[in-house]
This record gives sequence, C-alpha cells and structure tokens, in this order.
Amino acid sequence: MGWPVSGGGVPDKSRPSNPSRTAGSDAALKPVVHRLRRAALFQKLGPGLITGAADDDPSGIATYSQAGAQLGVNMLWTMVFTYPLMAAIQMISARIGRVTGRGLAANMGRVFPRGVVTVLVTLLLVANTINIGADLAAMGAAARLVLGGSPHLFTLLFAAVSLALQILVPYHRYVRYLKWLTLALFAYVGVVFTVQIDWSEVALRTVMPQIALNGATVTLVVAVFGTTISPYLFFWQASQEVEDEEADPEAGPLLDNPDQAPAQLSRIRWDTYIGMGFSNLIAFFIILTTAVTLHTAGKTDIQTSAQAAEALRPIAGDLAFLLFSLGIIGTGLLAIPVLAGSAAYAVSEARGWKIGLEQKPREAVGFYTVIGLATLLGIAIAYSPIDPIKALFWSAVLNGVISVPIMVAMMVVASRRHEMGPFVATLAQRVFGWIAAGVMAAATVAMFVLQGWGP
Repeated sequence: MGWPVSGGGVPDKSRPSNPSRTAGSDAALKPVVHRLRRAALFQKLGPGLITGAADDDPSGIATYSQAGAQLGVNMLWTMVFTYPLMAAIQMISARIGRVTGRGLAANMGRVFPRGVVTVLVTLLLVANTINIGADLAAMGAAARLVLGGSPHLFTLLFAAVSLALQILVPYHRYVRYLKWLTLALFAYVGVVFTVQIDWSEVALRTVMPQIALNGATVTLVVAVFGTTISPYLFFWQASQEVEDEEADPEAGPLLDNPDQAPAQLSRIRWDTYIGMGFSNLIAFFIILTTAVTLHTAGKTDIQTSAQAAEALRPIAGDLAFLLFSLGIIGTGLLAIPVLAGSAAYAVSEARGWKIGLEQKPREAVGFYTVIGLATLLGIAIAYSPIDPIKALFWSAVLNGVISVPIMVAMMVVASRRHEMGPFVATLAQRVFGWIAAGVMAAATVAMFVLQGWGP
C-alpha cells in the first residue's frame, strides 16, 4: 500500500502508513480477488467443459437412469472406471485439433483411405441423428411434465431455438451460452440431497459391485460406456480447439507456433480433466439417484429420462421431480448443438468443405446444411412410429460399437510424427488411449457373444 503522500506528491516518510487501514483494505479486497480468479478459471474452461457437459444429454440421462433402476448402486463403478479412459481419449482429440489446426475427420483423411473415413463418418451421422431425435423427444416430454401442453409443440420449439442459435449467432458468442447451460447439470446433484442414502453401501458397491455376467448386463454396460465415451465428443472437442485457435488472432496451430505449446497443452489438460470429471460426477449422481429411489422401490423398468423424472415424484417428492425434469431440458439445449455440430464437422471435413460456426451460412453452405438436416431428421425420428425407447438405447450401443474403430484411427493419428511433429500424444495418453479402445472392443465382443449374435 506504500507510504502516505504529502500535499506535494512526495512520499511523507515521517508518517507511517495506518496498519489497520492497510489490513482492512486487504481483507476487503480478498473476496474480489477470489471472484476474479474464479472468473478467470471459468473463462479458461471451454471445449473440455462443454464437451463433458454435453455427454450427459437426455439420451445419456435415460441410459444412466436405466443402469441405476435395473442394477442399483452396482453400476456406479462404471463412472470411476471410465474417467481416466475418457479423459485420455478426449485429451488426445483436443491435442490433434490444436496441434494441426484441423479436425479429426480431416486428419484421418490424411492417414486412411477415403472409403474408411466415409464409413466412420456415416456411422457417426446415423448415431448422432438418432441421438438428436431421442433428445428432442425427451425434452418435449420433460417440458410437458413440468408445464403441461403438447410434447410435440415443445419438441419443435426446442429444435427451432437450437437451430437458430447455431445458424444466426457466431460461435464466440454462442459458446458463452453453452458454458452457462452446464450449470443445469447440478440439478442432479441437488436431487441426491432430497433422499436418504446409505453412503457406506455406495462406497462399497462402487469398488465391489455385485452383478451377474449375462447378455443383458453386458449390453447395458456397453450402452453406458457408449454414452460416456461417445464418438461425437471426439469430433466436437477437436473441432472446437480449431475454432478457438482461429478466433484468436494471436494463436495458431502448434505445428506453426511451437512457442505456444506449453501454455496451450497445459490448458487442454486441465480443461479436459475438469470437463470429464464434471461429466462423470454428474452421471454418477444420476445413477445414484435412480438407484436409491427407483431401484429400491422396485421400479426397474425405466426406459426414458422423462419416465425416470415422473417416477421420482411419488418416491422422492416434487422437488426431486422438478430438478430432474429441468435438468433434462437444460442438458438437451446444450447437447443438440454438439450432436449436430460434430456431425457437420465430420462430414464437411471428410468432403473438404468450408467449416466453422464462426462462418456465415452463405460462406459454409455444406456445413450448415448438415446441421440443418441432422436436426430435421432428428425431428422426423421424434415424430415417427420408431420406438424412441429402443432408438435411444441402441444409439448408445451403436456409439459403443463405432467408438472402437474411431479411437483406433485417432490413436494412429496422434502417434504419427508426420502429422503431429514433436507434439505426438504423451506416453500416458497413448497407454490410456489404447486401453480405452481395448476395453470398448472387449465389451462389444462380450455383448455379441453373450447375446448370441455371433456367427
């Protein structure tokens, strides 16, 4: 705070500064400093936080609700087990985008034959479109539960709002809304505190689950893995790193700007750790909520997120029901742009089209056309006679299956010095990345064998 200043502007050392005033000023400034630090941390969080939050979309909520309702707290282990695998694979996807300045599909196209990339992108588009339809239907159903009225009208409204934001609002503005929508996920933390929980049993079953190894259980595990480690998240985070880099006039691909690497790779690491930790923590609470309420009450046949919310009301009360329902709507508004956007990035990069949410629609016609088509097809699925329950579950299973070849392709790209230069994935990332691909492959094979779908 320094010496007091005399009238002439020269420090007057004959009068010592007031210690109490100095201490009081420092004390008053502390809360302000803490708020500024928290704000600065939130500003640094971007692609990783949004990607992690988008993972807990309405279809994911439905899958986690099924897991908790059917097997109780014995499915909590999946969230602990998948966290390091999910963090590693997402960190690799972000690294690829920031290092090369290109998205995943564009990088895969430089390593693998065009036909292979086209097949992977097509599978991603199919899975994402089904997911969008299921999410829109779940949001409409949740809105009807809270407000009444027609679920189809709400479905159309949510689709229109999401599409308008993606097309009309530049990414650097839109991303601010996406960040704040992540707060909707705390609704699932709040639900837990409305019911009584035996935390010692929760801790025990998280590390020592009691589950029967059969086709139905393994299929549910594949669905949980598939909705947690989802391919659309890989494409989205890589492309958002590119978007952020292009939006910053002082930044550039790390291959061209190696001096930026320490700061950017450190940011990616913490952004991803926090984002994926946030994602799995919320998923843990969703499974826990349905386990200690629906499973305990014998309501194991829960197929949708809206069903889970409705079933909670007589068991856990109106507050739990309201929080769960509002969480479905908030996460849907966050996830639908990610699903449609990741499909657009993948298809456009594979075709060599101009891409980017910062681009105006007339400047990236193909890119925005894919976003529009994916959303419209999602609406059609929501309105079609296709069973949304089965579509929801099997889209998660499909994500689990197609994630294997996509992760293998990612690991190949991230390990090639020809593409990544000196910034190839670290040893730890490569180890956990290959473990993630191996676990998903093993679970998928086990599902086919135990369900008798093999030759």
